[in-house]
Amino acid sequence: MRRAQLWLIALAAIAPRVVVLLHERERILTAFTDKSDDFAQTFVHHGTFGLVPGEPSAYTQPLYGFFLVPVYWIFGREWWSVGFAQIVVATGTAFLVYAIGARVMSRNAGTVAAVIATLNPYLVWHDVHLNREILDQLLAAALVLCVLVAADRRSLPWSVASGVLGGLAILGNVRVAFLPAFLALYLLVRTGWSWAAPVALITATALTVAPWVVRNRVEVGCFALTTDGRALWKANNLQTYDLLSHGKWIDDVKDPPGHPFPNPEEARVIYQRGGGKFHVDECANQSYYQDKAWQFVREHPGAKAKLAGLAVRMEWDPRTTASATDSGHGFLRTWAQPVYTSLLYAFGLLGLLFAPRRFVALALLVLAYQTLAAVVFVGATRYRVPTDFLIALLAAAVFERLFGRRFSSA
Repeated sequence: MRRAQLWLIALAAIAPRVVVLLHERERILTAFTDKSDDFAQTFVHHGTFGLVPGEPSAYTQPLYGFFLVPVYWIFGREWWSVGFAQIVVATGTAFLVYAIGARVMSRNAGTVAAVIATLNPYLVWHDVHLNREILDQLLAAALVLCVLVAADRRSLPWSVASGVLGGLAILGNVRVAFLPAFLALYLLVRTGWSWAAPVALITATALTVAPWVVRNRVEVGCFALTTDGRALWKANNLQTYDLLSHGKWIDDVKDPPGHPFPNPEEARVIYQRGGGKFHVDECANQSYYQDKAWQFVREHPGAKAKLAGLAVRMEWDPRTTASATDSGHGFLRTWAQPVYTSLLYAFGLLGLLFAPRRFVALALLVLAYQTLAAVVFVGATRYRVPTDFLIALLAAAVFERLFGRRFSSA
């Protein structure tokens, strides 16, 4: 039975993504790409982790770029190499969701949750394109599983493993920088207010992130997770609300007068057009835009509150919301996605009544953190979907309540 369940999960994860990959093969490398793709190409061809040869950069979170490096190095930068590598990751995520469900409920519930989560129409399309969320999903599922095991067993090794995964998650997406602190609080309560497990988690997280932060101090000039302070400013200024409310994205924000020029991405364009190399002071660039963002928050608290409300609505909107890598507007994204997400929300809410309390607490904690991250940054479907598997697990609890005994007796 277990083998049949795993084959069913693998089929649900792989088959629809292969269909989309073949359909999209001409656009996999040319549209909706993450800038980590440029970092990976520069590293493979020139040995520099940056956007311009010989100019190390911290202008993005590094994990997805380093994921692409061996793919490009071994197989070349091809639509099929990227697509199939990411399908493998998506399948691994589905198996982890199954493992979580099997642990907190049953194998049948885990199978239902994994199938529901992996058939998310947005993910079926998005997972085969160049995007960092493919790793965000994998790490989120692995992190949740490790934290549950650490809490159930009151285990320091599993707490350390959770911290390592938390650090990797931060290196993949700086939006989750404070999530390990929330998870440490969960461990603190679950382990009877013992500080050993939470301290182990936080310490392991810090040690995992430290090499990248130190590298940036040595090669770029400052301690930083990313020097892309412009992304924070684009999500926090007076232009953002009007753009988002009209279906545009924060990349449409116009830079303020006198802004630093060029930024690392503009320097890459200049270099590719034969204009030579520009050394960009990324640390000064970061400080400039971060100061602008905090100035907006301080001087326009009403506008920030209004923007935060919009960001939360966009984060949880069943319809697909715009983003920089908004890959496709066909049937899956325009029609299937709202129906799928609405049903997922409905069964997920009902599942709060039936799922084990220890899992409900953890799921709500992570989803609350996602909401707070949207308030600070900005909300979009692509930022929410890496943790949609938690809602799928809650929905599976409804299945467990309705059909669990029937399957057990069979």
